[in-house]
Amino acid sequence: MVDEKFLLDANSFITPYQQYYPFDLTPGFWNQLKPALLKDSVYVMDVVKNEIEKGGDSLTEWITSIDGLEVLDRRDQTILANYGAVLKFLQESPLYNDKALRFWSDANVADPWLIAAASAKEYTLVTFEQSAGKIVPTSPSGKPKIPDIAREFNVKCVNLFYFMNEMNIKWM
Repeated sequence: MVDEKFLLDANSFITPYQQYYPFDLTPGFWNQLKPALLKDSVYVMDVVKNEIEKGGDSLTEWITSIDGLEVLDRRDQTILANYGAVLKFLQESPLYNDKALRFWSDANVADPWLIAAASAKEYTLVTFEQSAGKIVPTSPSGKPKIPDIAREFNVKCVNLFYFMNEMNIKWM
């Protein structure tokens, strides 16, 4: 039984599709991932699904073919409130510049929505994105990274391999 609830970033689908688990070579991965996405402990946000659908490829076909996939709506009031807090943090933090805020303020950029949802719902965020490392106020960053901002909101970030282990998805 999985105690954690997981929210998947688009790169948790796109990276495996492009680099690790192509459909023609490793259908077992996708065949195991599909039922995992239907569990009460696994979530995909509307902005993530939209990002995947923009690809217009086999991954798009695969995700749109999943009957019963419940997509988390970013218009949820608790998510919206946390989204504002994420953007406010970027605006007020001396570690990030205006470019960071402008980029993450685009409503189609999934990263701040993912952090907002994970914080609001107490989900573990599944992403391949890595921390930017040490950022200092004398050289603020224009490229916020999910793990760095998520840490500020007490959101746990893990990679896809951790998620696969927890969901008992094995290499086939």
